[in-house]
Amino acid sequence: MELSNYFEPIDSAVVDYRSEEFRPMLGDSIHAYTAGGAFPDWRQAPLVLLGVKEDRASVDGHGSAPAPDFIRRRLYRLAQPHADLKLVDLGNIAAGVEVRDTYFAVIEVLQQLLEDGRTVIVLGGSDDLVFPIYKAYEVLGRVINIASVDPRFNLEGGDTINSANYLQHIILQQPNYLFDYVNLGYQTYFVGSEMIQLMEELKFSTRRLGELQPNLELAEPMVRYSDVVAVDVSAVRQSDAPAAACPSPHGFYGEQLCQLARFAGMSDKTTCFGLFEMVPARDRDEQTAHMLAQALWFFLEGFCYRLGDFPSRDPQAFKHFSVQLGDSGMEIVFHKSLKSDRWWMEVPCEDAERRERYLTHTLVPCSYADYLHAMEENEIPPLWWHYYNRLNG
Repeated sequence: MELSNYFEPIDSAVVDYRSEEFRPMLGDSIHAYTAGGAFPDWRQAPLVLLGVKEDRASVDGHGSAPAPDFIRRRLYRLAQPHADLKLVDLGNIAAGVEVRDTYFAVIEVLQQLLEDGRTVIVLGGSDDLVFPIYKAYEVLGRVINIASVDPRFNLEGGDTINSANYLQHIILQQPNYLFDYVNLGYQTYFVGSEMIQLMEELKFSTRRLGELQPNLELAEPMVRYSDVVAVDVSAVRQSDAPAAACPSPHGFYGEQLCQLARFAGMSDKTTCFGLFEMVPARDRDEQTAHMLAQALWFFLEGFCYRLGDFPSRDPQAFKHFSVQLGDSGMEIVFHKSLKSDRWWMEVPCEDAERRERYLTHTLVPCSYADYLHAMEENEIPPLWWHYYNRLNG
């Protein structure tokens, strides 16, 4: 398969970042597919950026298809986050004759990029594009976790995939390759108690906006555990993101989105990061585009500081702690990275067949607070119970 067949080049004016403000600039680190130029060799860099100009399945965000170039315009003009950064920008996957044609192209492109070990940045378009992103991992036979920064759960009904129900269509796939879905920043008045109960019955992870606002570090282990991190711009408050497809006065601050993006960039597990549901026609002085470009900058900075410290890769680079819980004989093993001070804990899977399938999911990112909870409260941390139930349910 020739990847270039799926892409349109970027207008050179979009990436004309030359300025005397500072050097070096992020655009200096990017090899882009521009009009009149050759399609770049995407194997030359660990990071690949692509746009998807598709919004026909968006419930609220018709008009988000042009967003990739507006984000690029701001991204290329930012300072270089690290001297060793290398990024290839393949241009834009154009909308197909039908939405399913676009999905097919996304699946084909991501399958090849992921199989070759690239980390992929996807600029939408609407966030139903998370469905073909998931399908690319399914084709590769990879069991994955998805983290969605979104004020809603995307579990609405309907036989046709759209931005409000793509999660339903993912979980109905058989065989299923979704281990866990994490929602970060849901807002109760948008989802209601019945939908929250449904998420609990599905044993998915959720964190309310009100939980994360005062302590964003609660989200870090969940992001670190995710293969795909997808951002619906509507999760950011309207004052910071006026061009969100479904704007609201409440949501994350722009700088909080940047921190979440940095968490994803630093995660060794995250291989796809996506930004969706920005409608450029609603923007004010490209404020939203600039904010998303800065969030992407933080993802790139985080990526440059990945430490490769997942516990199974180098056991000698960790301190190991065994916590005995009272007289029950229950033991929880924690691992602390000597490189980053990040924590993981072991969660057992009792069934041999399931253990083989979910082997990489039995080491769960956690926080120092989870370790303290086990030590000082002599109790199993709630996060441990959550993943024990998923592994053994």
